[in-house]
Amino acid sequence: MHRVAAAVMVLFAWVVPMAAQTANDVVWVQVEAQPSLRQATESARSYAANLEDVNGFALPGGWYGIALGPYTRRDAEIVLRTYRRDRLIPRDAYIAFSSGFRQQFWPVGANVLANGAIAAPENTQTTASNEVDPEPVVVAEPEPADETPNQARRSEQLLTADERKELQVALKWAGVYDGAIDGAYGRGTRNSMAGWQAAQGLEITGILTTMQRAELLRQYNAVLEGLGLQMVQDTQAGIEMLMPTAVVAFDKYESPFAHYTSTGDIAAQVYLISQAGDQSTLFGLYDIMQTLEIVPLDGPRERRKNSFVLVGENDQIVSETRVSLQNGEVKGFTLIWPAGDEARRTRLLAQMDKSFARLNGALDPTAGSADEQAVDLVAGLEVRKPKLSRSGFYVDARGAVVTSSDAVASCTRITLDQEYEAEVLVSDTDRGIALLSPKDALAPLTVAAFSANTPRLQSEVAVAGYSYEGVLGAASITFGTLADVRGLRGEAGLNRLALSALPGDVGGPVLDASGAVLGMLLPAPETGQQLPANVSFSLDRTVIQDLLSQAGRSADRATGAAALPPEDIAASAVNMTVLVSCWN
Repeated sequence: MHRVAAAVMVLFAWVVPMAAQTANDVVWVQVEAQPSLRQATESARSYAANLEDVNGFALPGGWYGIALGPYTRRDAEIVLRTYRRDRLIPRDAYIAFSSGFRQQFWPVGANVLANGAIAAPENTQTTASNEVDPEPVVVAEPEPADETPNQARRSEQLLTADERKELQVALKWAGVYDGAIDGAYGRGTRNSMAGWQAAQGLEITGILTTMQRAELLRQYNAVLEGLGLQMVQDTQAGIEMLMPTAVVAFDKYESPFAHYTSTGDIAAQVYLISQAGDQSTLFGLYDIMQTLEIVPLDGPRERRKNSFVLVGENDQIVSETRVSLQNGEVKGFTLIWPAGDEARRTRLLAQMDKSFARLNGALDPTAGSADEQAVDLVAGLEVRKPKLSRSGFYVDARGAVVTSSDAVASCTRITLDQEYEAEVLVSDTDRGIALLSPKDALAPLTVAAFSANTPRLQSEVAVAGYSYEGVLGAASITFGTLADVRGLRGEAGLNRLALSALPGDVGGPVLDASGAVLGMLLPAPETGQQLPANVSFSLDRTVIQDLLSQAGRSADRATGAAALPPEDIAASAVNMTVLVSCWN
């Protein structure tokens, strides 16, 4: 009897609204609702495999509905009867109106709410005329009337402290609140609520009703729709956290990282970080992370006693890493997101950070694929590489370096030995030479001492340089002879060498048999004329000394003239030679 009475009341409540409906009104057949976007998307995909006109919409209260349409009222009733009879949709499916739907999530990218009615599928049109469904067509019950201000205040009092703060955060996001996030609803919060109500065209009371709070939070969270935020538990890494499962999926382990790579159009990546260790492990990770391609050079960095935050950004990505040390375990995560999508990135990052939880255990240090090994990979991640690297050599005790001007042209950053940042003091592109100064004073093991004697033709010379642009980690020595004290066209200030050099050697010192510096190796001439492989050129020491004098730097002169064993020359040359790298 209670059910019959309730049904009568519902039908009575709809007498007036239904009377206003016509057969040509645009309506929908709502088949079900799901509490999460992931479940709703899976359901929509399942229905779409068998039925036409499947759509998914957000519903008030945080639910997600699956609906067929849009149809005219007459067609919708036919579709509803036919599909219920064929058990293609639940028997409690009903006719719904567009006013009950919010943002569309299925099909991805579609927006048909504003469209007119479409024709019902042919299989329903051809069979419905001979079928009779004894069950009444159920029409969606209208949304209940909103609360009065007194009712809204009473419902507001039931909110937890965190829920009150969350509303303040949402109001700040909406641009109507600039106060503290303290959960205290004073004049500032009330005025912001009134401002939000005014912007929504609602009655201005300064007290949000339950429905208004839900709508505010829906708007606030709408930016996260479609990301498939789900709690992921990675037991091997010992980490549990919310992750955008519609955007990334697990790929592999490469200790100390669990790689979650992009699965769709959004070029996102997530790396869970997990390893046993202490403060030195944490600090070592902090340094290593900054050498990786996934952490661009620009961005704030903060290292504390037991944690660090790394932000790297360029015109393509923003990378943020958050790591902490607790109970002998270093754990955290990196989120990499496309640049220019800050609203969604920062919201997602906050959700991930808030949900981050440590489980027992850390990632096995041997976890990873032995098939993917290379000197420019760390745990399966590419090490950041410079645009080019050349050689240079120390010319004073404060760490000033002479190098080729080509090596430091159009660089956003210059490093010495890929560790110490340097800046250009002087660059003479006509002569092909530049003088660098480290940003922090260095103490070179050996400083160049320039020869005081005129070099003899056909005498032995040696060039020190990073022939393979830093791959070997130390300078190499190449021996040859002095072929001429001028260029091919008689140019002064140049020496021609009978010596085979590589591009990485450019900028390195040329030494005589006593270990004194005769000059600096120059790049191959860009004349278009192919020279023999054993022909190289160096800038004479006198040009280098003039440059140093103009820059206010003194140059040391060699005092001994006796020939040294090759191994002694090599030791001195390697100590004065430095890798100069140019970075974009």
